[in-house]
Amino acid sequence: MRMMLLTAGTRGDVEPFTALARHAAARGHEVRLALPDDAVAPADVDTVPLGLDARRVLAPAGRSPFAIAHHVRSEVRPAMRRMFAAAVRETVAFDPDVVVHHPLILSAPMVADTLGVPRVLAEFAPVATPSARFPAAGGPTATRDLGSGNRTSYAVPRAAARLFDADVARAADGLPGGRGPARRSSSRATLMAVSPALLPRPDDWPERVHQTGAWYEDGPAADPAVAAFLDAGPFVVASLGSMASLGPSGAEDASARGRAVVTAARFHGLRVLLVTGWGGLALPPECRGPDVLAVRSAPFDAVLPGAALAVHHGGAGTSHAVARAGVPAVVVPVTADQPFWAAQLHRQGIAAAAVPLRRLSAWTLASAMGDALSRRERAAEVGRLVRREHGVRRAVDVLESL
Repeated sequence: MRMMLLTAGTRGDVEPFTALARHAAARGHEVRLALPDDAVAPADVDTVPLGLDARRVLAPAGRSPFAIAHHVRSEVRPAMRRMFAAAVRETVAFDPDVVVHHPLILSAPMVADTLGVPRVLAEFAPVATPSARFPAAGGPTATRDLGSGNRTSYAVPRAAARLFDADVARAADGLPGGRGPARRSSSRATLMAVSPALLPRPDDWPERVHQTGAWYEDGPAADPAVAAFLDAGPFVVASLGSMASLGPSGAEDASARGRAVVTAARFHGLRVLLVTGWGGLALPPECRGPDVLAVRSAPFDAVLPGAALAVHHGGAGTSHAVARAGVPAVVVPVTADQPFWAAQLHRQGIAAAAVPLRRLSAWTLASAMGDALSRRERAAEVGRLVRREHGVRRAVDVLESL
């Protein structure tokens, strides 16, 4: 089978698709993966760029309404337009038997319909598959049960997608014969790459929704210097992932967050592996010491299993990695689906109540860390459940069944 995989976003969106591509290829399928330009393209996977630099799109120069509006006009819309067109162009060129796509690839339904091949939607959080049991992840009400309003909340991401209808229509120029936008039929199947241990399957998802568990693969070992640091005593892993240096003061805010993490960890007698990522965290000079190691990135599956707890932003990929390791957490959500996962991990008993970014301080973190440390037994139990799942294997099984 020829599989066209289309993804957008950050590391948490790219790495699961890479795992899916590798597993499908290992089972004899011909796979092409289209991904953002700034993603690290795996050498052993056939990849093509989508004309989208996720970091530029997600990091506006300023937080004022004017700055954000300017950023949308100058960066977001042009980047999305390039991505929609590239998705159509690359899919037509590959001539696949099936198209598997991230929800942000809004031109995927159009090109799949035009080519007459099945389309499969991949979700890492419930944003496009409504349920009456919980609200849409990523919406303004994602952290609380709205009762009868839960299903209505899924209109918010649908309305956001419609803002790009004109850009999707322009991508139709790349269709065979230059035809106009084709009808947008429902996906043949939805792959919900979410662990049922973190989000139990609701009873109102249709049968075409396959909850596979998270998609991941064994990663590299930790750098020797990192491994040596972790072996020296109990530690916290702290990361805000692909979140940029947020706030009006930029690097100053990142240092303040780093200071809060280190101070709170020291209060509990814990050492800190500070993963700075895109700059959401930084280590101020006065906090340096033998009990702190700052690195730009680290393979979570290698460094998390020995941690006493994790402090993270609540992205779907990081949330699943921490849960899989059996480690309790403090979640500091920033945007998108992160508040949803923060609330869900707390409900499952494996994370303290979320600490909003605006309330982040050494005191609030120290208190939340104490709560999280009391949840180690429950976190270990959930970790055993998550490790039994085989998400990419189940996903390829579904694709083969088409």
